[in-house]
Amino acid sequence: MSLADHTDILDWPFARTEDGDPPPLLAELRKAPPCAVRIPAGAAESRLAWLVTRYADVRQALADPRLSADETLPGAPVRIQVPPGGNPSSFLRLDDPEHARLRGMIQTEFTYRRVKRLREPVQRLVDELLDELAAQPQPADLHAVFSRALPTLVIARLLGVPEEDSPFFIEKTRVIISQEDPAVAQAAFVEMSEYLAKLALRKLTDPGDDLISRLAVNHHATGDLTLDELVGIARLVLVAGHETTTNQIALNVLALLRDDELRAQVAADDGALILNFLEESMRYWSISQDAMVRLATEDMELGGVTIEKGDAVVISVPAGNHDESVFACPHRLDPHRDTSGHLQWGFGPHYCQGAPLARLEMELALRSLLRRFPNLRLAADPRTLFRRGTVFHGVTRLPVTW
Repeated sequence: MSLADHTDILDWPFARTEDGDPPPLLAELRKAPPCAVRIPAGAAESRLAWLVTRYADVRQALADPRLSADETLPGAPVRIQVPPGGNPSSFLRLDDPEHARLRGMIQTEFTYRRVKRLREPVQRLVDELLDELAAQPQPADLHAVFSRALPTLVIARLLGVPEEDSPFFIEKTRVIISQEDPAVAQAAFVEMSEYLAKLALRKLTDPGDDLISRLAVNHHATGDLTLDELVGIARLVLVAGHETTTNQIALNVLALLRDDELRAQVAADDGALILNFLEESMRYWSISQDAMVRLATEDMELGGVTIEKGDAVVISVPAGNHDESVFACPHRLDPHRDTSGHLQWGFGPHYCQGAPLARLEMELALRSLLRRFPNLRLAADPRTLFRRGTVFHGVTRLPVTW
């Protein structure tokens, strides 16, 4: 049956539960081959797509070159409702070889060796922010003071964005990924792009020890990189590096604060389980919930259905990460679980480059928080904290006492 022949079409995306868990409907859909969903209208017209939910199918879809990420192709599906125009929003929405060319220009910025050198400066930032938290009247919003602030400062220094401009790009990032109003999101996208373009041009004549300066001097000035491409790289690092890590840190903490037994396990033995818990927490929350869309460039088989050339495909990372055939009792957060195959970092050519830096931030944040605030407690109903309808799952606030 072709996509157009389906009559039982579901409206996508689906809502999470009150507790922030992935939509229960995904568990039902995993029992059958990919189904038909309708992508909402925004920067592009509403259209039908195949929804992929099984772990093996999600992995195949993320890595299969016949499923294109290129948003400039005619008929390419759109989830983040910003206008692609004549240029891709970032190399994340390109295919090889262009994807590999642009990705390679920042490859050395996120190697394990380079990130390891950031351990001490990131730890200093963590300690400074925890000092600020300790000075707050209680209850304090840990998200505003700590989990949002840490990745913001780290990514600003990495890119070379003045720290005093952090409130600007935090707000624009929030608007872009909120998807509450496509027109407002598009305006924020343009404002952020113009800001980054002006910053890159300034760094051509006054470079610093930062990513935008190196891109401007080593690649843009030589003609290897257009200004639009440079802005796309910087925007991707800014939005992805800040938004995902910010919310993952907050959700890591929330998971422990709402489950005393889990917290005791993770805090035991000087945090011996912290690294494994962080990977399990990413699998469990699966915050990249709605952003993965692809376009079939030729006919292919996937999960028992024939996907025709020109069909859109939605790849559900939360569904794959909660596949019972791979992760037993997937709705239970188990810090002892082998989570080496989870899909939160992606899979295939678009695997997250920033994973080493995000892991470092999450580790230092959680270790230091547990050590500094052993009596930390949640000061609100956790069901009231989650934000809804956004591309990346997260919280709006995290009130705590100690």
